[in-house]
Amino acid sequence: MAPLKAVCVLTGPSDVAGVISFCQDSDGPTTVEGEIKGLNPGKHGFHIHALGDTTNGCMSTGPHFNPKNLEHGAPEDEIRHAGDLGNVIAGDDGVAKVSLKDCNIPLTGCDSIIGRAVVVHGDPDDLGKGGHELSKSTGNAGARIACGIIGLRASS
Repeated sequence: MAPLKAVCVLTGPSDVAGVISFCQDSDGPTTVEGEIKGLNPGKHGFHIHALGDTTNGCMSTGPHFNPKNLEHGAPEDEIRHAGDLGNVIAGDDGVAKVSLKDCNIPLTGCDSIIGRAVVVHGDPDDLGKGGHELSKSTGNAGARIACGIIGLRASS
């Protein structure tokens, strides 16, 4: 069986834009790759949000995708939202390269991320360890500066 592929085109109220690709072979981890441009240099929270609804911009994408109702955490933490993908890091040129693998964001099944949204935040994700009142729910990652809906892509 061919790998399943998905794509997300990121846009927002600012100049932040990008394309994120997803690929999953059978029941293995999902590979996430892409590039985001127009960011301020440094770390930016990078998450899968529960809803693929952009009727009110990135605000209507809901909370982080969290089918197991856990606290916010780092990608390597056992206790974390499925959508907690940590941070992307933009260089001085404002470009962040994305390259990761994750077992909690499948493209099939009841916990599929298809139809959900990718959101890039204005601030670093503290990975649930910052001590801020929002650390355990959002990572205190700040404003939603770009988002897009994850959709199936033709296998090629």
